[in-house]
Amino acid sequence: MAAKTILILTANPSDTSRLRLDEEVREIQAGLNLSAERDSFNVVSQWATRPDDLRRALLKYQPQIVHFSGHGAGAAGLLLENDTGETKPVSSIALSRLFRLFTSVECVLLNACYSQHQAEAVVEHVDYVVGMTNAMGDRAAIEFAVGFYDALGYGHPVPFAYEVGLSAIALEGIDEVATPILKIRKGLTEKLDKSPEPQTSKTSNKAKPELEPETKQRSVAKIDKPITLEEPEGLVPLDSPFYIERLPIETDCYETVVRPGSLIRIKAPRQLGKTSLLVRSMAHARAHGFETVRLSFQTSDNETLNDLDEFLQWFCCSVTEELDLEDRLADYWKGARGIVRRCQRYFERYLLKELDQPLVLGLDEVDQVFEHPEIATDFFGMLRVWHEEGKTNPIWRKLNLVIVHSKEVYVPLSINRSPFNVGLPLELRQLNADEIETLIARHQLSLSAHQKQQLVELVGGHPYLMRAALYQLARGRMSLTQLMEEAPTEGGLYSDHLRRHLLNLEADSALLRAFKQVIPSYQPVQIGSTEAFKLHSMGLVKYDGNAVVPLCGLYRQYFQSRL
Repeated sequence: MAAKTILILTANPSDTSRLRLDEEVREIQAGLNLSAERDSFNVVSQWATRPDDLRRALLKYQPQIVHFSGHGAGAAGLLLENDTGETKPVSSIALSRLFRLFTSVECVLLNACYSQHQAEAVVEHVDYVVGMTNAMGDRAAIEFAVGFYDALGYGHPVPFAYEVGLSAIALEGIDEVATPILKIRKGLTEKLDKSPEPQTSKTSNKAKPELEPETKQRSVAKIDKPITLEEPEGLVPLDSPFYIERLPIETDCYETVVRPGSLIRIKAPRQLGKTSLLVRSMAHARAHGFETVRLSFQTSDNETLNDLDEFLQWFCCSVTEELDLEDRLADYWKGARGIVRRCQRYFERYLLKELDQPLVLGLDEVDQVFEHPEIATDFFGMLRVWHEEGKTNPIWRKLNLVIVHSKEVYVPLSINRSPFNVGLPLELRQLNADEIETLIARHQLSLSAHQKQQLVELVGGHPYLMRAALYQLARGRMSLTQLMEEAPTEGGLYSDHLRRHLLNLEADSALLRAFKQVIPSYQPVQIGSTEAFKLHSMGLVKYDGNAVVPLCGLYRQYFQSRL
């Protein structure tokens, strides 16, 4: 049988973070050269791949296996290069249309972050496609690829090679085993022996690394064992299956956080997943070689927040401690005129210079600073200056900022001194219908269409409210009927959540009057633009044109009996 061609395509656009693509290709080739079936494969590499290069390589080599190494942007596509070496996204639809034409291709491996989207499109025309469900670091990507091709090189089928690739990640102690996912074209057998045996021939012919449809396979979409449930509170752990991506939000965030000198603003009401997104963006940055510091302003006390000098010293010391560097504040805090200038000099001349890698600084709960306008104006003005400096000054290009807040910014900031009108704004939305379905499935619940509709009418797509309900149902602690009856009461599941909203409303008479107009009406209500804006920022209403309606039935029922 003729040797199978493996076409390896790489792309690392100049405006993306550097990847160890040469090492990945070298390790793949070295492994195949050592394998028993080394004569059964012919490896061809295409570097700095542009869309035209992809098409021409498929036409020229007619490969059986196509391997892509580079960056992915989720729903936005795989990131190839344009004629100037910068990013050129290629959509899932375009890839699917292309691979439909090349029936010789039996397997595609998309070794790029968030390439599951493209895998799902391509598998309509290709027997086996491997994509990535999440961000993936260089080490994990290389280990998976090498393990995968090692197995093919010894005559094993693709599903077995996929499992070997996962094992290679695990053996290195890398916590990214759940990232690669194998997609199998419809019509193929979807069962795989628990201990698959290599395909060998009992005749004198050598075993070949066939990719035959008759091979028994594992259906990766099916969950065979009970999942460990998690109490739905606070930060969703990095490895949790209950974090639901709201694309393209995550894609945009992960792509931007590794750009030099970037600034991201994450805004949403409480319990909508801001901090969970922050820690994931920082994990993505770490996987790409960045230093990261997450600083929550909830750890600062009132005394610190009442004095600018005290506050900026606390800020500098906190970052220094998280970076595990020596505290040299005394060396830089004296002499410079102006307190803000001292802080800037400490970062510019010490912290950033000490770091070999760029730094992502995540500032969580900055709402705490809004309450102290005497420091907020100077502090946020300083962050804006740092961001602007990053456009021209190499040392400040090493600093990427992620700012997280719940409330609107009411601090009077000059348009040229505010960090809240630059960078990438990300306002978290509720879960959509598909995302709710995914969350229900991950709790291993079988709900009828009517039951799902009841849940959505009660809590909408609010991630925390939906997770809290599904957790109780999955644990068998209450029935859906009981949940619906008790939810809007003081003794119900959401009592703390609802009481907090009630206290916030009672503290603002104008908002309270406006919300009283909205609650009893089953039609959109037009109220003052300022009140509508604030109620929306609190997560109590959603817009319907210029009017508003309660965010969900839970809020309508609870507040109708309280206001």
